Amino acid sequence: MIAYFDWMKRNTQAGDKVAGRGVGKIDPAIKPDRANGERVYAKQCAVCHGTEGEGLKSAKGEWVFPPLWGEESFNIGAGMARTYTAAAFVKRNMPIGFHEQFPLGQGGLSDQEAVDVAEYFSHQPRPDFPDKHKDWPKGGKPQDARY
Repeated sequence: MIAYFDWMKRNTQAGDKVAGRGVGKIDPAIKPDRANGERVYAKQCAVCHGTEGEGLKSAKGEWVFPPLWGEESFNIGAGMARTYTAAAFVKRNMPIGFHEQFPLGQGGLSDQEAVDVAEYFSHQPRPDFPDKHKDWPKGGKPQDARY
């Protein structure tokens, strides 16, 4: 395992910026259109994540596609509950069903569509985050935080 980790890091050092790491950024100046996000969700996301964001489980009861809202989804404190964090992930990774049209990791939505659909699903009902009162003790709350 250690040999594999050494091979993975190659000539990088702690703190180096590595190409392809992370999910990138989406311009927070893009104004979300929630109604369009609902249309994008219905057309490109619901097939895997369900029409009500419930996700999809295998016959064994394991998640194949995670729920995007509801009691079994991520809580309001998760990064994916923030519009622009979710949009960056969606832009670069979804919808997976369309990956034959472009290289993996480039997504199939425009920046605007990614922001729209992220606004739609990230603001659906989801579990609370009980320790939210501990977040941002020195300020700096992101504009798209849910609480």
